[in-house]
Formats: sequence, structure tokens, C-alpha cells
Amino acid sequence: MIISNDLSSIGYNTFGIDVTIDTFIELTDKSDLRVIRKNILESGYYILGGGSNILLSQNISKPVIQVNIKGIELLKDAEEYVLVKLAAGESWHEIVLWAVAQGYGGIENLSLIPGKCGAAPMQNIGAYGVEIKDVIHAVVAYKLADGNEYTFHREECGFGYRTSNFKTKWKDDFIITDIVLKLSKPGFHILNTSYGAIEAELQKRAISQPTIEDVSKVVISIRQAKLPYPDKIGNAGSFFKNPIISIELYENLISSYPDMPSYPVDDVSIKVPAGWLIDQCGWKGRIVGQTGTYKNQALVLVNHGKATGAEVFNLSEQIKASVLAKYQIGLEREVNVW
Repeated sequence: MIISNDLSSIGYNTFGIDVTIDTFIELTDKSDLRVIRKNILESGYYILGGGSNILLSQNISKPVIQVNIKGIELLKDAEEYVLVKLAAGESWHEIVLWAVAQGYGGIENLSLIPGKCGAAPMQNIGAYGVEIKDVIHAVVAYKLADGNEYTFHREECGFGYRTSNFKTKWKDDFIITDIVLKLSKPGFHILNTSYGAIEAELQKRAISQPTIEDVSKVVISIRQAKLPYPDKIGNAGSFFKNPIISIELYENLISSYPDMPSYPVDDVSIKVPAGWLIDQCGWKGRIVGQTGTYKNQALVLVNHGKATGAEVFNLSEQIKASVLAKYQIGLEREVNVW
């Protein structure tokens, strides 16, 4: 365990926002949780993964805990699948690359998503038609109230669109220490290439029978074209969730906006791309002070150099208001604001 005081947040958030963290605690072993348990129960705390899904709007007085525990363990090697246990501090993208190299399938569509494994089930990360709930077997978490470790199987986690019980009703009760993924083995992969531009990119590359490695490479290429590198332009990826609206509202809107893209959710709901809505409201590539939206993807808010968290937050409020006024659709932030 490493404890630092009065730490600059630069280097700990991909937005590149500079605030002061009063107490920063890096956990390198599960036993560290028992050491700090009493103090953080009394004062409250924030959990920091890779810093890729947060917006720091002020100096942080609560302790910030970064779970940096590492480890990969093969729990089961069956004919059709493997169960792999991953410590919370492992880099998510590095794990995807490792899995693809081993021939393990199921998470190739989630390539190049920043952050750490412990944060992945918290918000049920997803991209290109796949969510982590599709491959989660279990989540291991430490309960602060009693100092015990619990294992929650997928059905218990309350996974929804960019949410889970760890983000809602169990918030501040548990610290995720490990996740267990169920990944397919060669001969049993089920590829998902129908979402977004994956199929078109495969065709462009003359790939008619893609492998999991092909899908991973295509997803990486698509994401690199659409999203800026945080070390060049500060950002936290997709700032807003894609809104899910009623079919009734969608049908009303489509009569006025026939080009509005959509994806079916169920018999009563439709998902509409937030980036398209924001773009149609004229925000794509706009610069506002030191912040703005990315030139290639309106869904990504960026720091052009010295933006404050408050400045980025205010821009997000303006964007929400304009989308609501034009489409009667309320946007919800995917990024956590501290």
C-alpha cells in the first residue's frame, strides 16, 4: 500500500484536469483493505480505476483509493470455454489483447476501452453490440461494513445499460477486487460483427470469415479513427449514454427526422445514438473556451489544454439542454462527476 498526500490529479485522469487530492491510497494487495477499512468507513471515499471515466470538478477531500492489485488465474479449462479470474488492477485493453492471443473469445468487441478490470462490471462496459455482462461469470468484492469478501454471480449483479448494482444500490458498500470471465475457446466462438461499422470494415479488408483477432483489430481501427488519444487531447471517451426512448416518442420524431439512426432494445424501447443527436444540434467540433467536443465524434468532450472540470461540466449541461429542447430526449452522463 502506498499513501500520498496533496497529490496533483494530473496523470490520474484522462481528461487531464488538475485538482488536488488530499489523500491518495494505492492498494497493491487485498490485505491493504483491512488496514484502511475503518478510516474510509468513517470519512467516505472514491474508487479510482484508470481515471478514464471521471470528471474532476473540484479539489478532492475524501480519500481516493486506486485498486492496483494485479493477477491472472485460469480457474477452469473446459472443452468449450475457460473461466479466467482477473484482478481489479489489470488493464482492461491489455486483458483483451491477452485473451485474443490465447484464442479466448467473447471480449474482442471491447478492444481499446480504457480503464481497469475492476471498473468494467461497475458500469457494465460495452461497445459494438457486446457488454461485459455477456461474459461475466462472477464478481468478487470486499464489503467494508463487515470486512468480508463476497462472490456475486452474474444474475446477482443487476446489470443494465451502463449500470449494475455496484453503481446503484450497492454503491459505497463494496470494493471490487476480482472479476471472473467465461470466454469461448477455438471452435466455439460466436462473433458479433453486425453492430456499427465492423461488417463494412471487414468487407473493406476482404475478410469474409473473420477470426476474433480480425474483429479486435477492426474495432481498434474504428475506435482510433473516431476517438482522440487522451495523451494528446484530454477526454473520457463517450461522455453521455445513448438514450433509450419509447417507441412512441421515436415514431413521433422519425416523422420529422427520418434520418435518425436507431437500434431496437425490446418491444417498447429504442436506443438512439447520443452522438448523432449532439451532432445534429450543431455541437460537433465546437470549441468553447478551453473545452469543446471532438472534431470526429460529438459524443466526446475534450480538454484543449487548461480546461477546468467545472468548464467541461457546464458545456455538458448546455449540450443536454439543446438536445432536450430539439428532440425531447434527456441525455444522461456516462462519466462520473466528482
